[in-house]
Amino acid sequence: MKTQRRQVDKLLLYSVSGFAFLLLTIPVLVLVLSGVGSRAWEGIPESSTVVSAVMLSFASTMIVVCLAAGFGTPLAYVLSRNEFRGRRFVSLFIELPIVMPPAVAGLALLLTFGRRGAIGSFLADLGIIIPFSLAAVVLAQFFISAPFYIRSAQVGFAGISPEVEDAARVDGAYGWQMFWYITLPIAWRALASGMILCWARALGEFGATILFAGNLQGRTQTMPLLVYSVFERDIGAAIWTGLILIALALIALFLSQRFAAAQDRLS
Repeated sequence: MKTQRRQVDKLLLYSVSGFAFLLLTIPVLVLVLSGVGSRAWEGIPESSTVVSAVMLSFASTMIVVCLAAGFGTPLAYVLSRNEFRGRRFVSLFIELPIVMPPAVAGLALLLTFGRRGAIGSFLADLGIIIPFSLAAVVLAQFFISAPFYIRSAQVGFAGISPEVEDAARVDGAYGWQMFWYITLPIAWRALASGMILCWARALGEFGATILFAGNLQGRTQTMPLLVYSVFERDIGAAIWTGLILIALALIALFLSQRFAAAQDRLS
């Protein structure tokens, strides 16, 4: 009786798991098969719309990754190495964009950096207009994706054994010397994993971008915005762009998992 019950429980577990797996994979497979069946890639190289969206997406996301690494690394190090009042509050607000609705994020950016925004009004007086520009695209992508890098970097720094840094201090290492020659070489895999996740999230950003930067072809139209714009009149271009995004996302997830697993083995 017990053996039969275990078999029934196992069958139920596998059935539910298989159903969940199919729900998550079938839409992607249908998209891939639709693209192959309709030969959606034909004529795409001549489509200036797709090319400009791809180039803009790569340019903006590369800028975002550089900004996330430049500003996020010190922040992640401070949060992982220092205990201070309000630390959890700071971490909460840093990670809030991860779960914040993208449209709300775009609205917040517009109210902050818009022509009449809290900061944008001062910038407008100086002749600096951010909304509906490449800068707006970068800001929207950075706001949504940078927390992924900061979280990964924070985990990487926190995973370094204090004994390692204590031994380095005994040998005379300190400050930036400690960071560049001890901390960074140990945690670089976690940072690389975070950069890849940050890039992938920025590449797929849609809601905050369309609200804050608009959907101007050749200026602010990234690949997700292109899919939204053309799927009714040119389904082939939409499918092909979607396939590119899926392929890049798969590569990013694979690399991120490899770096994260390597970092875990060192911790």
